[in-house]
Order: sequence, then structure tokens, then C-alpha cells
Amino acid sequence: MKFNEQQIQEFNRLVARYPEGKQKSALLPVLHLAQDTFGGWLSSDTMDYVAELLNITPIEVYEVATFYSMYNLKPVGKYMFEVCQTGPCMVSGCDNIIDYIKEKLNIGVGETTADGMFTLKTVECLGACGYAPMMQLGKTFREHLTKEKVDSIIDECRRNAASQN
Repeated sequence: MKFNEQQIQEFNRLVARYPEGKQKSALLPVLHLAQDTFGGWLSSDTMDYVAELLNITPIEVYEVATFYSMYNLKPVGKYMFEVCQTGPCMVSGCDNIIDYIKEKLNIGVGETTADGMFTLKTVECLGACGYAPMMQLGKTFREHLTKEKVDSIIDECRRNAASQN
């Protein structure tokens, strides 16, 4: 497992943002690069590789990767439903939405469907409290969720996946 030439160039660009000797400061964006490069998640081998590249100890990488919900520590589905579960979303019914997704996809929180299509994850505040309940799907927010909207999102993901085959 190694970055290709283009990814090494991106790694070098990320590290160059920070003062000499402070390469550890690039850890968050480098973890994103690694996660995007190596299948959408960070294995221990991937984290060890990042530590080696940044000349830091593996535990320094593990501490960061396990702290932030944006890093996946096991394989995830093609589509990840990251449902906010903090106060405003809770008051607006996120528990019902989470339960509906679990039932609809036959998975629990932190699990992936047998076909590898969907992963359900709960996260802390996504900063869109006025649009609760909501979730992040890739780089977009899906807001004012209802069971009907969840059905539509699942259908949309399945159509997108089918069109890519």
C-alpha cells in the first residue's frame, strides 16, 4: 500500500502548508487523502503508512483517526448515511429516522448492507440545526427528513449505482 505519484504530490502539497518540522499539522488532510485513496476507510496498515510518511508515531495517527467521526475504521458501503443525533435533530425525530433506516436496510448503526451498498452511521452535530432531522450523504446534506424522503434517497442511490455499472 503506497500512494501513487499523483497522490505523493498531493501529500507534499498538504505538508508544505505547514512550517518546517511541523508536518504533524498535516495529519487531518493526509488522513482524508489516505481514506479516499485506500477504499474509503483507514486500516491499521494505512494509518501506519501515514505515520511513516509524516515521521510520527502510529499512536499519534490512531488517536486522531479514532476521535473524529469523519474517519472510517472499517470498510463502509458505497453510500454512507451519516444521521445527526444531537439535540435539535433528536427533538425533531432523528431517532425515528434512524430506526426507519435500520428497518428499511436491515442493518444497525455502524453496519453495512450485505451488498455493500449502504452504511448507517450516527454523528454529532452537522451544523444544520434549522433543517432537522438531517443527514450527510457524501458531500451533501439531506434535510427535513421523513420516511418518504428516506425512501426517495435510497431509490436515488440505487439508481445511481445501477447507472454506473
